[in-house]
Amino acid sequence: RPELTRVSDELLGAAGVVWGYHTLGHNCDSAPPADYIFVLGSNDLRVADRAAELFKAGKAPVVIMSGGFGNLTAGVFEKPEAQLLADRAVDCGVPRDAIWIEDKSTNTGQNVDLTRKLIAKQTQTEQAPSFYLVQKPYMERRTLATFIRRWPEATVIGVTSPRLSLAEYPSEETLPLQRLISVMCGDLQRIREYPRKGFQVAMDIPDDVWQAFLTLTRAGFTSHLLPGTVLDPYSWPDN
Repeated sequence: RPELTRVSDELLGAAGVVWGYHTLGHNCDSAPPADYIFVLGSNDLRVADRAAELFKAGKAPVVIMSGGFGNLTAGVFEKPEAQLLADRAVDCGVPRDAIWIEDKSTNTGQNVDLTRKLIAKQTQTEQAPSFYLVQKPYMERRTLATFIRRWPEATVIGVTSPRLSLAEYPSEETLPLQRLISVMCGDLQRIREYPRKGFQVAMDIPDDVWQAFLTLTRAGFTSHLLPGTVLDPYSWPDN
């Protein structure tokens, strides 16, 4: 595959297009309350900070932390994602008795499925509740697509994430910029491919977004693409 190049202005521009597509821009501040604030597993504990902001704003009485060990946390975190996220939320002022924990899931689909079982167990009902979904910025769209596929009866009031731009987001503790771009490309590929596998609902991918993806993968940002992907982006269709 092509050698990973430095992040030039052209590549940063392409990354910004992909970042903008992944983030949904929901205005959760003016939206009504929900039944739950649902934090889907993450290697970025800043998502717990955003959940705490929603809780303290009265957006829901319960925060659900979901996540065991995923691709980015297995062998890195000493405790399941959900437990670390809960600890962080408590540090941010959320009462521990307002937090429910699901700590076995390893991917977004399992986050939804196992949290659905947790709610049924806790409430002793098969309700279709309403949610704020909280994730990393570049996972907003995939999270919504997966949630709708796995739990179509439930209501999503909004999808949100830490309020950080592409320039502000990268860090050595979460993802350095070059790896972040590779992860964003992999997530965009999954948005395209996963509906065919039944994992997500289909989401339209505008031409400029796919062209940005091709620019980045041709430059070598391919490490997070699906296993078995032929690493020759020049042979891929442009849309």
